[in-house]
Amino acid sequence: MRILAIDIGTGTQDILLHDTEKEVENSLVMIMPSPTVIIADRIRKATQKGSDILLTGDIMGGGPSVRAIKNHIKKGHKVYASENAALTIKDDLERVRSMGIIVVGNDEILPQVAEEIVLKDVDLGSIENALGNFGVDMPHKIAVAVQDHGNSPAESNRVFRFRILERLIDQGGDFDKFVYKVNEVPEEFTRMASVSRIISRKDAIIMDTGPAAIFGALLDVNAVQPAIVVNIGNGHTLAGIIDEDRIIGLFEHHTSNLDGKQLQQHIIDLANGKLTFDDIFNEGGHGCYIKRIYGEDTIMSVMITGPRRNLLQDMRTEDRDQMIWRKIHFAAPFGNMMLSGCYGLLTPQLRQ
Repeated sequence: MRILAIDIGTGTQDILLHDTEKEVENSLVMIMPSPTVIIADRIRKATQKGSDILLTGDIMGGGPSVRAIKNHIKKGHKVYASENAALTIKDDLERVRSMGIIVVGNDEILPQVAEEIVLKDVDLGSIENALGNFGVDMPHKIAVAVQDHGNSPAESNRVFRFRILERLIDQGGDFDKFVYKVNEVPEEFTRMASVSRIISRKDAIIMDTGPAAIFGALLDVNAVQPAIVVNIGNGHTLAGIIDEDRIIGLFEHHTSNLDGKQLQQHIIDLANGKLTFDDIFNEGGHGCYIKRIYGEDTIMSVMITGPRRNLLQDMRTEDRDQMIWRKIHFAAPFGNMMLSGCYGLLTPQLRQ
């Protein structure tokens, strides 16, 4: 059985084509710019040309693309957006309009004078073309990870997203709680729902990037539970306590708000049950939730993964807490750190 796993982050989209009849290490791999980075580049080129733009397509990840949209408006150019595309920017269309974006209703005629840019988190056509250039057929089974804040027009999306994670931990915190089939995505997960519309394959699965990275890092040979897994992504850092393959507690922060010493202290406080929701939220992060306290003496391994793991790698020796540091491993499941999320998507197959 061949499965295409796609882990979509802020900086990169990590693509793995795994054949269950072959060794994992022989899987085909692509590490490419993330969709939001690609869209941001197209918008910047339109800005340089002085072209108005029309955003169509569906809800996708923001970050770089939203910053490019704001800069396009700042430069004096018009931005039109279909209603679905506009929800990429904010969950509230009135707030989108207040930014100077002209939202075109579903029953209105789209302007023809603007350069059209189609928003989507997954471009199966591009992936199929890339594989085809090497004589590789597109597999039927697909698994995708994206970070979904949830639809939260009336409150902070940081709080809304984190309450969803809390609920899934309380429901058991195992892999299956974080995975959805394309026809079973809850209504609040608007970004995942958008991905499901693109894939539209009944046996495809979708999950959040944070838990995907956690479960993937646990496949590293050095992972011994109870463990703490820290995924230091380009946009977000998520750390979880895992025991018996269940997430027991976690915190989620914005990577840009962290330095190595601060992150290390948060890891220690997470282990000891001292880290609170307000500690993280008041620093600009999403929050913290600990269902059961373990204590740092009980934690057997601390697995670090993600493209920004240099936050801890580059720390000076005198900044390292001796007890917790000797348990740290820079996870590279099956020899590839960048694919932790992809491997996490394939957890059931890889644990067989």
